[in-house]
Amino acid sequence: MATSQKEAAASRRSFKVSMACNIVLSLGRGRSCAIDTWSSLVTNGIRSDNGVPFASPNGLFNLSKLSVWWLRLGIEIERIKPGHPQQNGRHERMHLTLKKEATRPAGANFLQQQARFDDFVAEFNAERPHEALEMKCPAEVYTPSTRPYSGLPELSYPLHDREVMVTHYGRVCMHRKRVNVSTVLAGQRLGIKEVDDGIWIVSFMRYDLGFIDLEQKTLQTTDNPFGAGL
Repeated sequence: MATSQKEAAASRRSFKVSMACNIVLSLGRGRSCAIDTWSSLVTNGIRSDNGVPFASPNGLFNLSKLSVWWLRLGIEIERIKPGHPQQNGRHERMHLTLKKEATRPAGANFLQQQARFDDFVAEFNAERPHEALEMKCPAEVYTPSTRPYSGLPELSYPLHDREVMVTHYGRVCMHRKRVNVSTVLAGQRLGIKEVDDGIWIVSFMRYDLGFIDLEQKTLQTTDNPFGAGL
């Protein structure tokens, strides 16, 4: 199975679970709450590990389709160090409880499994007290984001010379030359600006990806501009 197909399959599995357990948001040190990712509100940032679907080992700067979508929504990416699950301990602990109580044994079919996830969310958020919350339930202390979801904002680059669209194959076309960027950015609009003869800086949103050398038809990446390391 190709990498993109694996990402898509993993993404579907992740979202199937996320409809029930969803994203764990911090309520302070060591505190967490499972909330509905399909709400009309947008969080400011998401901490994740470096695996699919949050990251892609073959994507530019390890970006994935999901993390690109988050960036478009203005969500900051924060990735833990590889092999350090303790840096996202509250999320890992919630997953341990989720797997123990909602997947062992698993439901006989998708509908039964989804019902088990739904029951888990209701209990985890509204019925089960948490020691880290002074024996309160997450729903009692959770404050929703103040950022409404209103779709993806349009991209514009007023400080660049021109805009280019990344093709389905992850390329940009400039002066009849094709330069590989990344398939995770397929369909995204980039800004480019010539900084030297045949050398163009290329940006996605407010992030500089690197420099395109038209003669060599290559993208020389900069230091990873996405996500703070822990």
